[in-house]
Amino acid sequence: MPESLFLSELTHVAKLQQQHRNQVRIIGGTHRGRKLTFPAADGLRPTADSVRERLFNWLGQDLTGMAVLDLFAGSGVMGLEAASRRARTVTLIEKNRQVATAIKNNLQQLNFSQVELICTDAQSFLENNRQHYDVVFLDPPYVWQQWHELLDAIVPHLQPQARVYLESSTLPTLPSGWQPLREGKSGISRFELLTYCNE
Repeated sequence: MPESLFLSELTHVAKLQQQHRNQVRIIGGTHRGRKLTFPAADGLRPTADSVRERLFNWLGQDLTGMAVLDLFAGSGVMGLEAASRRARTVTLIEKNRQVATAIKNNLQQLNFSQVELICTDAQSFLENNRQHYDVVFLDPPYVWQQWHELLDAIVPHLQPQARVYLESSTLPTLPSGWQPLREGKSGISRFELLTYCNE
């Protein structure tokens, strides 16, 4: 094989491998098996299939009637998984424009009418929004450190008995009022399901 053709083949294989790495699939609900593509971006690491499966077992699989917020959408797979499981509304927050564009493209292919994508940062959204949610996903880049401020800012947006999913490399100490319901680990990821009680 000529060297130029060999190099062309290597380049093609590398592109296919990159595309495969930058794909994640919905694992349950109406859109089970559908693949989502996402760009390479700092801190973007979609939650593993096994972790999502455990989380949605904890949440009860069917989210019919629930309002869901994904504050650090990234690939969008957490929120779109919720939409596939019949959540009433899903709000995706993503500050990286390139990543948000990829989510928008996936949304157009999946045809989810109940999903809203907003390109802004988590703190700005919470300060300027008055909606309340039944389920909130918190999966920021692992370098994130402002957990107390974030959890305090989320409280006014929670419905009674709301569930908050938190994922990080190290689980933070929880501020007053927060109670862990379930927790687990997968590789370097640590995650827990929380609820808030102000009594």
